[in-house]
Amino acid sequence: MRKAILWLAIVGLITFLPAAAQDVQRADRPQDVILIGWDGAHRDHVKALLKEDKLPNLKKLIAGGTMVDIDVMEVTDTKAGWSQILTGYKAAVTGVYSNGRYQSIPKGYSIFERLREFFGTDKVATVATIGKKGHVDNDPPKKVPLKEWEDRQAKAKAAAAAKPDSPLAKRLKADAGGKMVEENGQKFWVIPGKPHFNASQNMDVWINGLMLDDKVGDKALEMLDKYKDKPFFFFVHFAEVDHKGHKSGEKSKEYDDAIISGDKQLGRIVEKLKELKLYEKTLIYVTADHGFDVDKKGHGYAPFVFLATNDKKVTRDGTRADITPTILDRFGLDLGKIEPKLDGETLTKPSLLPPQKAPTTKPAGAGKKGAGKRLTATSKAAAP
Repeated sequence: MRKAILWLAIVGLITFLPAAAQDVQRADRPQDVILIGWDGAHRDHVKALLKEDKLPNLKKLIAGGTMVDIDVMEVTDTKAGWSQILTGYKAAVTGVYSNGRYQSIPKGYSIFERLREFFGTDKVATVATIGKKGHVDNDPPKKVPLKEWEDRQAKAKAAAAAKPDSPLAKRLKADAGGKMVEENGQKFWVIPGKPHFNASQNMDVWINGLMLDDKVGDKALEMLDKYKDKPFFFFVHFAEVDHKGHKSGEKSKEYDDAIISGDKQLGRIVEKLKELKLYEKTLIYVTADHGFDVDKKGHGYAPFVFLATNDKKVTRDGTRADITPTILDRFGLDLGKIEPKLDGETLTKPSLLPPQKAPTTKPAGAGKKGAGKRLTATSKAAAP
């Protein structure tokens, strides 16, 4: 009898241990994650402002976690940047090579879609509140009769010549990327869907074009109130850093002030999480899609950004492609089961790849072969 009782106790202990280990693992996962984007925030500027104590909210976040260097190994523009950050894939997988050469990212490849598949559509909230309109877009594909497209492009050129920043010029220029197809003897110009079209159709909220940081912050707080009762993943994108950089330059006060504006919005989000008693259950990651060319108003080669977080498990520098794997891993997804295989790795573990660091200066020949050029009606190459 005693032997039988002892045997049952041993079996029970063996059964309990894996379950207990799973419970510990689950307890270590975040309930919620917020990815905050400071579009165009150069790493050196952010670090300088931290030293000057001008980013108090980022400083507090880092005190609870860390800040690591992130290098960009592909094109340093917005479409390529956020597409890689939100998928963990290089351009060869997403088809988003640059602002001028892109397609809709294939279905299922974004963080939003991965989480809905893992948790269940109704068991996780996936939300994006975005400042930009133009490069962080979700427009569907379009098929336009070739003659109509050519007429529209002629109007675009005339509008751009008269006033380059006119809404008409910008809107019609946006239709340039694509390829010509022929169906039943009729020619069409096929304009690819914007990168985030598929993701936006498979998530709870996609709002872009808010422009001002305050409007993005207001909408993010509103959505936190709405989705506070279930696990969530938020992408909160602030655009003013990039806008001020293009208008006033990388060394301007306006550029630094825009980074400070992003810090203010970070503080608002943290306070809201604390008010909702969610901060201790939420991991926050702050990053950028690209930096800015030194003393210029563009980012032709600006690969130096950062990742600041309250996630204590982040331990190393990485690349833009490592951000999605880090978030998915922290939510508990098995990265080894994701297909196609992610190009990035989680920043919570040592890298299995050789160290990847962007050169200080632009490599000779980089950016050639039309990576950032729009295709025209006479191009032989097709958009990816």
